[in-house]
Amino acid sequence: MNEYVEPKGWLAPKGYSNGVSARGRIISVAGQVGWDPRNQTFGLKDFAHQASQALDNVLVVLRAAGAAPGHVVRMTWYITDRQAYLESQQEIGIAYRTRFGSHYPAMSLVVVKELLEKDALVEIEATAIVPD
Repeated sequence: MNEYVEPKGWLAPKGYSNGVSARGRIISVAGQVGWDPRNQTFGLKDFAHQASQALDNVLVVLRAAGAAPGHVVRMTWYITDRQAYLESQQEIGIAYRTRFGSHYPAMSLVVVKELLEKDALVEIEATAIVPD
C-alpha cells in the first residue's frame, strides 16, 4: 500500500503529493504521448486532448503489467507549451480525476523546447509499485 509523504508545516500540494513511499514490484512506464499507439497518429493538436490520450496510454501499459492507477508512485510530465498547459488545467484535471480518482502521486512538470514526436505537445512517464 502506498503512503503519502507530506512534511509537517508545508502547505498541502494541489494535484500531486510531495512524496510517496511503497514496497513491491516496480513498473516503469516509458513516456507516453497523446497519439493512438496502434497507428501512431495524433487525433488533435489540442493540449487537453493529447494529455487525456497520454494518460490513457499510461494506463494501458500499467494494466498490461498487472498494475492499477493507484499503484502509481511517480509521474513526470514533459510539456512544450506552458501557456497551453495553464489554459487547459481545468480540462486536464477532469481527465486526470476520471482516470486516477483522488490518487495523486509525486509529480513533476517540465517545460521542454520540443518532444521527439513532431506533433506531440505532452509526454507522460510513470512509475508504479505493485505490492508484494
